[in-house]
This record gives sequence, C-alpha cells and structure tokens, in this order.
Amino acid sequence: MGATADSRKALVTGGASGFGRAIAAGLVRTGASVAVLDVDAERVGQIVDQLGDAALGITADVRSAEAVGRAVTAAHDRFGGLDTVIVSAGVFQVGDLEAVTEESWDRTLDVNLKGAFLTAQAAAAPLRASGRGRIVTIGSDCGRRGFAGQVAYVASKFGLVGLTEALAAELAPDGVTVNCVCPVGCPTTAMGREVLRWKTARMGLPADTIVARAAATNPLGRNATEADVTEAVLFFVSEAASFLTGVTLDVDGGARLGTVPGLG
Repeated sequence: MGATADSRKALVTGGASGFGRAIAAGLVRTGASVAVLDVDAERVGQIVDQLGDAALGITADVRSAEAVGRAVTAAHDRFGGLDTVIVSAGVFQVGDLEAVTEESWDRTLDVNLKGAFLTAQAAAAPLRASGRGRIVTIGSDCGRRGFAGQVAYVASKFGLVGLTEALAAELAPDGVTVNCVCPVGCPTTAMGREVLRWKTARMGLPADTIVARAAATNPLGRNATEADVTEAVLFFVSEAASFLTGVTLDVDGGARLGTVPGLG
C-alpha cells in the first residue's frame, strides 16, 4: 500500500503547472484538500476546475510577503487549518555566464529562493499548530552539482537545499518536518522543454534524439516523470516519513552515481 495524504490540508506554490500541478492532483487523489497558488490566474482556474471541490485557487506572486501571507490565511480559513506546504514555484533560464543579466539573476533568486523563504515564514505558525506539519521543497539536480549555462538556477537550488536544512532544524521541536526532493531533468515539464530547446540549438540534433540520449545515459535507462516526483512528495507528506527531516532526496534514476575512470 502506497503513502497517502491522510486528509491533509495543503498549500502548493507553483501549483498550476509542471511538478506543482502533478503534486496538487496527487494530494487531492489521496484525500487532501489543496490550495493551488500560482502567478498564472488562467492556469489556476483550469486546475481548480479539474480538481473540484477539494481545491482552492489562489493567484499570487511568491516574491511578495504580503501576497503569500494572504494566501496562507485563505488556505487556513477555507480548510480549517494548514498542515502541509509544498514549495514548487520556480523559474528557469539557460544562458552563458556573460549573458546573465542582473535582472534575470534577481528574478531567479527571488522566485526560487526568496519565495520559498517567504512561504515557509508565512506558514510556520499554522504548521506548528497542526501538530503534524510538513514542508516539502522541490529542488533539482542543479541543487546537487553545478552545470554550465545555468548559473543563477544552480545558485538558487543549492540555496534551497540549505534553506530546507535550516528550516528542518528550526521547526523540528514543534513536530514539523522539512525535506527536499531533487529531480533530474524531466522533458515533459515547462522547464524540461526549455532545457531541451537549449540543447537542440547547441547540439543541432532533433529533440527526440536528445531525449532518447538522456534516457539511455541514465543508470535506470529512462527519463524522470512528474509521477516520480509526486510519489516522492507524497511519501514525505505521509506518516511513514514522520521521522525524516532535513533530508534531500535525489529523484534521478541514479544519475549522481559515479563511474570508474576508463570503464564508463
């Protein structure tokens, strides 16, 4: 029997697309009430229509402390509490070091890292009060090792791993666990498609060829899916993970495993 959301009361940032959307749907499927927060109002409406009465749509920018605070209050009031927060809001941009503008650097760090901090800060009180609080942050393999052409994104995701550990230490006395899921690139998300376009332009190969190569070079022989990440999040949210906090879990098919020089 798999992990369940156990009738949780959740807020998912970046919940109208990509991993956030899949996680929101997974939480509802396993019995949770979910507030879907996203900056894209049209997409918020679409997923709330899809998820039905268990979902609350909130249009907000995670870079605004005021907006995030209102969102937490709205979720708390609608559900009669808040015990779960999934931090999935994020932006991504590829480009060589010299092409990174101050504006794009600030936007990436503000959404991916400051937004995570503001969300955790706003939600801390109700999570503590719930007696079974959970925060799961969505990191990346870019939070585990550096990649060329992704300077700002890598910095933001390394920072997110550190923020996760600091939050875990601070919130543990009140029974709130804080963990991070770090997926390898997923070709079906918006970020995955952006990376694919960048690789296609640089390598001059068809997108299908690049996707197939990525799968073939992964130790488990395939690419990541939204479902892989959703199941990892549902595990951290479940009671089965109640004694795990400050953990960074690589959902990467073994991509971080080393090879013996000269053999592979």
